[in-house]
Order: sequence, then C-alpha cells, then structure tokens
Amino acid sequence: MDSIIRVNDLVKRYKKSERPAVDGISFDVKEGEFFAFLGPNGAGKTTTISILTTTLAMTGGSVEIAGYDLEKEAKQVRRQVGIIFQNPSLDLELTAEENIRLHVSIYGLYGYRPFYRMMPAAYKRRIEELAEIVGIHDNLFKRVKTFSGGMKRKLEIIRSLMHKPKILFLDEPTQGLDASARRSLWDYLQKVRKEENITIFLTTHYLDEAEGADRVCMIHRGKVALLGTPEEIKTRLLGEKFMLLDAEDRQGLKAELSALQVPYTETDEHLKVIYRERTPQRLLSGLTVPLKKLDVHQPTLEEAYLNLVEKGEDAR
Repeated sequence: MDSIIRVNDLVKRYKKSERPAVDGISFDVKEGEFFAFLGPNGAGKTTTISILTTTLAMTGGSVEIAGYDLEKEAKQVRRQVGIIFQNPSLDLELTAEENIRLHVSIYGLYGYRPFYRMMPAAYKRRIEELAEIVGIHDNLFKRVKTFSGGMKRKLEIIRSLMHKPKILFLDEPTQGLDASARRSLWDYLQKVRKEENITIFLTTHYLDEAEGADRVCMIHRGKVALLGTPEEIKTRLLGEKFMLLDAEDRQGLKAELSALQVPYTETDEHLKVIYRERTPQRLLSGLTVPLKKLDVHQPTLEEAYLNLVEKGEDAR
C-alpha cells in the first residue's frame, strides 16, 4: 500500500520552551490503514495532530498528506481530511441537517440555501447516504439539543465526511460516552471506513480502542518511542505471552509439554508456559492430560502503554 501520510523529521518548538514539543519525529500512514497515535499528556501528541490538520505551523521538517505538501498546499490538504474534535462543535438549537448544511456552506462545498428543499440533489443524496450508514436517518430534522452524546458524535461523523475525505482524524472521539455508546460509535466508524475506503488516524485515552489498529505509534517526550502492530509493541514492552498450567498428573503434563517442545518453568503452584501463537488454542489442543488449572495471560496495549510511560523507554 502507498503512504497517504508522510511525516519526516517533524519539529515544533514553542517560544520560551526549554525543549521542543515535537522533537524530530518521523512516521508514515498507509492508505486505508487504521493508525493509532498514542501518548501521555505533554508528549507532543496534540501538537502533532494540530500540525497535520493545518491548524498549527511546524518549526521544521516536512509533512505530505495525500500527495500534497502541508506547508505549500495547505488548502488542498484540508480538502483531503475530515476531523472529529475532542469537544463537539455543534449548534444545539439547529437541527442535525441544519448543522450539516451550515458546515458545507462554510467549507465551500455547497452554497448556502435557507431551506433543505432548495439544496442540490447531490447534497441530499450524500447526507441521506451517510445518515443511513451511521444510523441517525430518522433524526436528521430534529434539534441537536435532543440528541444523546452518541448521536452527536454520529452527526459529527456525517459532517466530517460530506466532502468525501481520504483521511479521517479522530481526536478522542468517544470521550464522555458510556461503554454502550462507545461500542456503537466504533461499529459505525468501522462501517464507514469500509464503505467509504477511508484512512483513520486515531488519538485516544481508551487503549482498548487502539487494540484493533493496524499499527500504533507511541510518542513520548516529543519523540517516537515505538511504532508497530499492537502485537509487536506488546511483545517489545511486556515480553512473551504465557499460561499458568497444572494437573493432578503433573509429571504427565510435563512430559507432554516436553514432547511438544514447549518451554516451561516450574513452581510449587503451577507450570509457567510460554506460547508464541496469537491464541493458546493450538498448544492446548496438543495436551491430553486433564488440567486442574488454566490461567492465560495475554498482555494488553494498555499494559504496554503504562510500561512505556513509567519507564520512559525510547525505542528509536
């Protein structure tokens, strides 16, 4: 796949700051990829996102988005991206459709008309199509002040996709939503991603949301600390996955593990078994000795993230 975002040696230094907020970071994002960009407060994450979405000037380096130079062709870049900000920016007194109509007129996509019926057919087709995808078709003409938090986020998805962007930047898109609304919103985001063939660039404090990313970039103290798939990052920071096993016939269990060439260590309580497969199913299917203990430990991205923050590891 071709890279749709290329960041090379990006630097941002604020006046009177002792060190750069962003200190020479480089990474790329593939077309159609789900890319998660993670970092603690003060790591440079928000600064980087602000630069990539053309709302903040860089100090040094270069950025190319969808083939356009960020500094020289900012207007063309803005046409390629959609943005859902951390804090909603909707007019609660307007209907959902009125919010969208105002947005597309300000964006220059369609000229403003005072009534929906006066808008071009292309606008009507697009808004109906997206409203159907995200599930608020029946609420398009209701005032936003009657919407739940999840519905407001879905409206923002529609608004950000009206101009058919190639990249969707999501800055903490589910903050403030309950678990059910978060799950529902992600179902719709993945549906939109598939049907619209969009690249997703996510920042989030909910680390479980980044588990499904194709790749994760962890930034720490203004630098890229780790970049890879979630599995690669977890292995790098947390080491091997393991299971704790035991059986009444421990000798038989040890014999079977040895025959399968599976490494283990023994304590009074159990055998600690390292497994390298994504799931332990293949290893367990090779055992015939009845188990009295089975405890599977699969590292999470959240554990890896906390490990990085605590140790301040720099994997450049």
